[in-house]
Amino acid sequence: MEVFQAQYIPDQEDPKPEHLFTGMTTKALISSWPPVGQVTETSNEKTPFTVLLETDEAGVSVSWEVAVWYSAGDSWKEIPLSREDAIDKPKSVESRFHLYFTGSLDTTSTVTFTIKFKKAGEETWRWIKEHQGIGDGVVIWKNQAIAATAVENLDELIGDLNSEFKVQKVRSQSSGTELWNVEAAVASAEGEKSTFSSSKIGKPWSGDFVRWFALIRTWTAWLAPRQGSSFELDKEAIVCSFLERRGGRHLVLLALSGIDDVSALFRSDAAGNITLEARNDGPKAGIARIIVALGNDFESANAAAMYQARDLVQNLSLATSEEKQELMALKDDIKPQWMENWFDGLTYCTWNGLGQNLTEEKIFNAVDTLAANNINISNLIIDDNWQSVETPAGSENQFQQTWLEFEANPAGFPDGLKHTITNIRSRHPNIQHIAVWHSLIGYWAGISPNGKIARDYKTVEVEREDSLPANLPMDGKMTLVAASDVGKFYNDFYDFLTDCGIDAVKTDSQYLLDTLTSASARASLTHAYLDAWTIAGLRHFSVKAISCMSQTPNIIFHSQLPSNRPPILVRNSDDFFPEIESSHAWHVFTNASNALLTQHLNVVPDFDMFMTVHEYSAFHAAARCVSGGPVYITDVPGEHNIALINQMTGPSPAGKSVIFRPSTFGKTRDPYQGYQDPVLLKISTYHGAAVTGTGMLGLFNTTSRPVNELLHISLFPGVVEAQLYVVRSHISGLVTPPLQVVDYRPESLIYASLDVRGYDILSAFPLRGFVRPSSEETLWVASLGLLGKMSGAAAVVSSEMTLLETGRIEIVSSLKALGVWGIYLSNLPSLKPSLESSILITILGQVIPFPAISINKHSPHVLEVDILRAWTELGLKAGYSNEVQVKLSILS
Repeated sequence: MEVFQAQYIPDQEDPKPEHLFTGMTTKALISSWPPVGQVTETSNEKTPFTVLLETDEAGVSVSWEVAVWYSAGDSWKEIPLSREDAIDKPKSVESRFHLYFTGSLDTTSTVTFTIKFKKAGEETWRWIKEHQGIGDGVVIWKNQAIAATAVENLDELIGDLNSEFKVQKVRSQSSGTELWNVEAAVASAEGEKSTFSSSKIGKPWSGDFVRWFALIRTWTAWLAPRQGSSFELDKEAIVCSFLERRGGRHLVLLALSGIDDVSALFRSDAAGNITLEARNDGPKAGIARIIVALGNDFESANAAAMYQARDLVQNLSLATSEEKQELMALKDDIKPQWMENWFDGLTYCTWNGLGQNLTEEKIFNAVDTLAANNINISNLIIDDNWQSVETPAGSENQFQQTWLEFEANPAGFPDGLKHTITNIRSRHPNIQHIAVWHSLIGYWAGISPNGKIARDYKTVEVEREDSLPANLPMDGKMTLVAASDVGKFYNDFYDFLTDCGIDAVKTDSQYLLDTLTSASARASLTHAYLDAWTIAGLRHFSVKAISCMSQTPNIIFHSQLPSNRPPILVRNSDDFFPEIESSHAWHVFTNASNALLTQHLNVVPDFDMFMTVHEYSAFHAAARCVSGGPVYITDVPGEHNIALINQMTGPSPAGKSVIFRPSTFGKTRDPYQGYQDPVLLKISTYHGAAVTGTGMLGLFNTTSRPVNELLHISLFPGVVEAQLYVVRSHISGLVTPPLQVVDYRPESLIYASLDVRGYDILSAFPLRGFVRPSSEETLWVASLGLLGKMSGAAAVVSSEMTLLETGRIEIVSSLKALGVWGIYLSNLPSLKPSLESSILITILGQVIPFPAISINKHSPHVLEVDILRAWTELGLKAGYSNEVQVKLSILS
C-alpha cells in the first residue's frame, strides 16, 4: 500500500556528476567562511574571509588564483585572496589536499558574494555556482544604530499595514525585542457553518528582506518548514519570520488559535503580502489575534512572540478556577523517578517492528528477544491494533474502524490485556513503564454505535471532512462520546488500563477534532476532549503520556503552550517511514525546524521511533541524541544494531540503560536555510550550566550529494568571547586545538565533510586553565563526558575542577552512566612517559587500576578512563545515587 504522506516530502535536486570531486576535470572543491550559499550575520565592519580549496596531489604544486566577487547593492567588485603561508603545508584529508586563501571584506552594509578561482595562467575563471551548484552567500551587517532605535508604530515594519486592525504595542518579556498585539474582528458562525475571513496584513519590511521562514500545515495533523527569498506560501502557516536586508533585524509574526473558538493562520497573496486567514466556530463575534515581534536575532524575537502567546492564552482561558487548581496540584505531585525512567530510559515501540497484526505472542517474542540481546529497555509502547474494533461491511480500511469496548481484542489477546501486561512485567522487571496506544476520539473512526462504550456513555453523531479522500478515506459521519460524558469516559478507561498494569498512554490522531465540519461540534467537543484527556492522564499516569498527530493550531495553543501543567512528550513531526527513501532526510530536517516552535511549548519534543537496522539508522539515531527528547526503537525482533544502540545509551550504576539528553532541545541553527540548499543541516543544543556547559552541533547531510563546509566556533550555542574551547568530533574522535570566538584564522576553522546520509556530532568544551607554582605554563583541562556516545557530553551531571594549595589539580565529574570517561589535558603529551606516577584516578574512593587508563589514539591530549571496566573489576555496587562519581588527581 502506498504511504500517502510521501506526497508531502519535497523533492531534492539530483546532483550533476561534475559536482562530485571524483568526476571533476579540474580537481578542486571550494568552501569558505563566511559560507557560500548561506546567510551570515555580523556586527563587524570588516569580515575576515577564508576560502579552502581542496585539490588532489597534482593540484598541490599548481599556483591557484582565488577571488571573492561581491556587491553591496551596486556594481559587482573583486577582492583577490592571498595564499595563507602561515599554515606549514597542505593538509591531506581523504587524499584531498587543503590550500587556504584569506582576505577581508567590507561589511558596513549587506553584501552578496560568490567565489571564483582558476589556475594561474588560465584565462577563464571557474565560478562556484557552476562548478559546485552553490548559490550566492550573503553577509548582513547588524547595524547597531538601527538596532538601538525604538520602533513605536508597526507600520514602520510592515508596509501598507491594514488600517482596520487594532494594533497595540506591549511590553516584551524577551530582552532587546519589541512587541505588538494585533486584532481583527471575525463574525460569528452562522448556524452549523463556521465563518471564514481573509484579510491582507501587509508586506514585512515593505518587501525588502533577504530570506523568510515559515511553519506551514503540511496536512491537517502536522507542521513542516518553508523557506525562500521571495515570499510565497503554498499552504497556511502558523508562524512566519522575515530577515531584514538593511539592518539585519528579524520580524516574527505568530497567529494565535484556541481562544474563544477562533483560529488564525497566514497565507500570502500574489503581490507578496502576508494575509490573515481566520475561522470562527463560535456563536458570538470573535477576535483573530496576531503577535508581531521584532528582534536583533531570530531566537529573541521568536521567544518574545511565544511568551506573549502563553500569557494571552492563560489569561483568556475559560478553564474554571477548580480546573486550574487541579492542574497545578497534579503538576506539584510529579515524582522525579517517573520523569527519569520515562524520559531518559530506552524505549521499544511495536509499530514498525511488529506490524499491524498485533498479538500478545508477538509482543512476548519481541521483549524476550530484546532481553536475549542484552538490550535493556525501560519503557514499552504497545502501539495501534490491540483494541477491540468493528470493521464496516465491505471495508478493510483501518481508518474506517470503530471502537467497541475497553478490553483488548480477543483474537490477539485471548486472555485479556491484564494477562498480557502481568506476563510482561513478571518476565521483564527491567521494563518500568508500559504504554498503550489509543486515539483521542477512541479509534480512527470514533466509537462503534453497536458496542459497549456506546451503551455506557452518551454519544453524538458528527460529520467530518477529509482533506485526503484519495489516500486516506476518513470522511463521513462518525459517533463520538458526548462532551457531557467525555470526562467520565476517560476516567473509566484509564481506571481500566491502570487495573491492567498500564501506566502510560500514547494518544494519537488528535487532529481528527479539527476535521469536524459542524461549527457547534467543533466548539463543544474540541476543548472538552483535550481537557478531559489532560486531566485524566495526569491523574492516572502523571507525565507518562505521548501526544501524537496533534500539531493543529487549536491543540498547540490550548493544550501544549500553557505552563500550568507538567510537560509531556509531544510528537514533533510526521512519522518515521522506513520504506520511503526520500522521507529520512526530510524527517530530520522537519523536526529540527519544527523545534523552533515546540522548544517554547510546555512539552518535550519527540522525534519519533526508528529502526536500528536500516540504511539511515545512524542518521536517525544521531538526530534523536541531539533532540533533547526520548529515544524509541522499533526493531524487528532479532534485527538489532547493538553497536549503534550502545552509542545512544549506557548502563547506569543501578543496571538501567539510560540515554544522554542535552539540557536544551535540539533545533536548526539557521531557520532560513531551505531543504534544497546544498549545505549541511546544523542542529544546535546545549548541555549544562550557562558559560561552563557544552555547546553541541549535530551535522546532517540532508542533500543528495556530498557536502563540505568550514565551520566557526561561533556557530555553537552558548559560547562566549573570552572563553577557550576544544571541539571534539564523535565520528572521527579528533579534537581541535583551543579555539576562541574572536579568532577567524584558517587554523581556527573546523572542516566538515559529509557524504550522502552522513552525520556527525561536534561538542565544544570550555577549557579551565590552571597555573601551578611548579610551572609557568597554563594547564588547560576539560571533562569530555563519555567517549563513544553520540551525545556523551550530556552524560556529565556535574564537574568540578580545583587547584589545591599543594599544587595538585583535582577534576571531579559525576556521570549518568558507566563507560569511557574522557578528559582533555593540554600537557598530556609531556606526562605520557611518567603517566602512571603523575595521575591518580578514583571511583567511589577506590583507585582505578592503571590498565583501565589510556591515551586516546586519535588525540594525544585526551586521557581515557574505562570506568565500566574498573567498576566490574573492582566489584563495585550501586548505592542510593543513580550517578557515578570519578576523580582525577594530577599529581605533577
